[in-house]
Amino acid sequence: QVQLVESGGGLVQAGGSLRLSCAASGIIFSITAMGWYRQAPGRQRELVAGITYGSRTNYADSVQGRFTISRDNAKNTVYLQMNSLKPEDTAVYYCNELYGPSLPWGQGTQVTVSS
Repeated sequence: QVQLVESGGGLVQAGGSLRLSCAASGIIFSITAMGWYRQAPGRQRELVAGITYGSRTNYADSVQGRFTISRDNAKNTVYLQMNSLKPEDTAVYYCNELYGPSLPWGQGTQVTVSS
């Protein structure tokens, strides 16, 4: 059974940092390109960062230089280090396949950045 479990969100002041984690099960994680997505109220879900199975990364322009995606294949986990957070980063953050995505969505983790 495929399962994605996100954690690490919270309330932080502008300029602060958070580290999100996503534990995956039921997939061959080591050969799966993964992505972090976010959805703000009233907006469509968007891709913010991706990492291939070879650890090649890409970022949305809005987070470039502030967010870092990484993965630990031994733990079947993908991370998102978020620095210099802005109020516009407020959203529910999800992980899923980078290409597709076709896995069942997890519950996400709420990130709220206060000004």
